Amino acid sequence: MPEEGGGTIPPPQPPDEPAPVDPAPADPDDAWQPPTDAASRARDAMRFLNQATFGATKADLAEVQTIGYAAFLDKQFALPRTGYRGFTHLRTSAPADCRADASAKGSPQNICARDHYTLFEVQRQFFANALTGSDQLRQRVAFALSQIFVVSGTEITHAAAMATYQNLLLDHAFGNYRDLFEAVTLNPAMGAYLDMVNNPKGTASRQANENYARECLQLFSIGTQMLDRDGSVRIGSNGLPIAAYDQGDVSALAQVFTGWTFGPIDGAASQWNNPSNYIDPMVAVEAQHDVERKVLLNDVVLPAGQSAQQDLEAALDAIFEHPNVGPFIAQRLIQHLVTSNPTPGYVARVTATFDDNGSGVRGDLRAVVRAILLDPEARGSREDEYDFGRLKDPALFMTGFLRGLGGTSDGVYLRAQASLMGQNIFTPPSVFNYYSPSNVVRGTHLLGPEFGIYDSNRALLRAEFAYQLLFAGGEEPLDTVANSTGTHLELTAMAGLANDAPRLLDELDQRLMGRRLSATARQIVTSALDASGDAENRTRTAAYLIAVSPQFQVQR
Repeated sequence: MPEEGGGTIPPPQPPDEPAPVDPAPADPDDAWQPPTDAASRARDAMRFLNQATFGATKADLAEVQTIGYAAFLDKQFALPRTGYRGFTHLRTSAPADCRADASAKGSPQNICARDHYTLFEVQRQFFANALTGSDQLRQRVAFALSQIFVVSGTEITHAAAMATYQNLLLDHAFGNYRDLFEAVTLNPAMGAYLDMVNNPKGTASRQANENYARECLQLFSIGTQMLDRDGSVRIGSNGLPIAAYDQGDVSALAQVFTGWTFGPIDGAASQWNNPSNYIDPMVAVEAQHDVERKVLLNDVVLPAGQSAQQDLEAALDAIFEHPNVGPFIAQRLIQHLVTSNPTPGYVARVTATFDDNGSGVRGDLRAVVRAILLDPEARGSREDEYDFGRLKDPALFMTGFLRGLGGTSDGVYLRAQASLMGQNIFTPPSVFNYYSPSNVVRGTHLLGPEFGIYDSNRALLRAEFAYQLLFAGGEEPLDTVANSTGTHLELTAMAGLANDAPRLLDELDQRLMGRRLSATARQIVTSALDASGDAENRTRTAAYLIAVSPQFQVQR
């Protein structure tokens, strides 16, 4: 894969000593305490749930306000995963009775091809899990991880392959980063996507493939530039950013990642170039592994003669101990869960937790997630500042709307709409995800990653989505999907409020906004309701106007 933007890695610069960073909370948020009045408690509970789940429900709001944030997190950490189910290994080439045929629409063979040789069923289950899974925090964190450790359906189209990979991310979402890193490295979908599977040792005329070596540094662990603990880029004595690695580091790491093939199927003898197996981790074939001496990051030396597993573990240990990993992962997860523009102090505090969870353990993702969501910046008064928050990406926009209004979906309609809005689930256009974490909102100096897939056309698609569910009856079940329910909203609970605009707006404000609807927006919606003589559509009109508003679409 090329470097982002088509550039090359700059040569390393002489490092300066990093400036010490105080991870203590910065004023004014260090004095934050949970609010005590009902309106503020509801407002912050909604804010917390928008960061920790796929959208707040009335039940979630009540629970959080009763037991508190820390207890809610403890319950979520303890829940088993709601995984991707019903996928088994199938051979790479579809059998005759499982090949798509345009002339046989709706036939069993077309359904088989769709469900096993495309990501249709995995994407559908993603939305079903996001809407109804009790393990909301695990689902949300795994979705963030899927956009950091990217495996894309542009190349990995087998449903079983993607389901296995996404289950891996769910399983490791609250584990240790080092274990996650190794599991990702040996996953066959990742191996196929970034060319580590069947990557033989180099010869005089051919080098080992460098794709995974490069991307695991650039995108999965340390980034391209040296970072201070607060995520700021370190500048060398020559005034240029200090490179985190160079081409020599990539080449050495590529040699480490040689000699791995698909796991044998059904007890068959292992050999080089095993048949595709996307269920089991890759296995080593020592004859294809480069056993020469290797010098890695920070002059870590791997002696000659080590096995593929020994080299891999030593290399991953070296990357894991690099000082960039903490701030790099902290900033990425904060951006996906809380805000696109975290302050240096916020990043530094989460980095401190990554480096040491309080018990001497490095890389504890459960502790990192807790630190992100309970940090004073996530919970305090910064929500009212212009540079705080994040645009809801398409998936979160849709699930938040449905969960807030008690909607239901089998995921069929949502997967199609997400793709139209620029977020084809598990199918970003490249290993760089749907958007860059360093994307700058046009006309500002602010980072807005999700704005990379947001334009006037996609803004209209969001409005059309809300209109379809509110005014056009939603989407009916698909007869080729087992137990299909379609996608619908449930508004009957608010039917009695249609002719009482203040009470109706209070209810919608609580469900969708956590009582954050501004006085100006409230007046606009009230005026629209006053102009409507149709009681049946008043609830729908109010919900629509809130859904298309920036106040709903920007997570604060």
